[in-house]
Amino acid sequence: MLGAVPTMLLFIVLVLAYKFLMQGPLTATLKERRARTEGAVEDAHKAIALAEAKAAEYAASLRQARGEVYKAREQRLQQWNAEREAALDAARKASGAKVSQAKAELDAEAAAARQHLEATVGDLASQVVRAVLPQSAGGTL
Repeated sequence: MLGAVPTMLLFIVLVLAYKFLMQGPLTATLKERRARTEGAVEDAHKAIALAEAKAAEYAASLRQARGEVYKAREQRLQQWNAEREAALDAARKASGAKVSQAKAELDAEAAAARQHLEATVGDLASQVVRAVLPQSAGGTL
C-alpha cells in the first residue's frame, strides 16, 4: 500500500495541474464564447425588433399616404361633379330660355295669324258665297 502513495500523489498533482492548466482556461474561454454568442443573439433580436418597428412605421406612413391620395381623389371627383352639374344647370337654363323664347315667338305668330284670319274671314266668306251661289238675278246679297 505504501507503493500506491506515490501514484496517488502523482494522480492528485495531475488532477490539480489539469484543473489549473486546462479546465480553468477552457471554462473561461467557454464562458467568454457563450457571452459573445448571447450578446450577438441579443443584438440580432434588437436589430429584428428595430426592423419590425421601421416596417410598421413605413406601413403606417404608406397607409396615411394612401388615405391622403384617396381623400384628394374624392375631393377632385366632387369638384368635377360640381363643375359638371354647374355646366348642366347652365345648359338647362339656356335651353329653357331658348324654348321659352321659341314658344313666345310661336304664340306671337299664332296670334298674328289669328288676327289675319279674323280680318280676312269676311272677305273669304263672301268669296265662298259668290263661288257657291250662282249669280241669279244680277243681285248681290
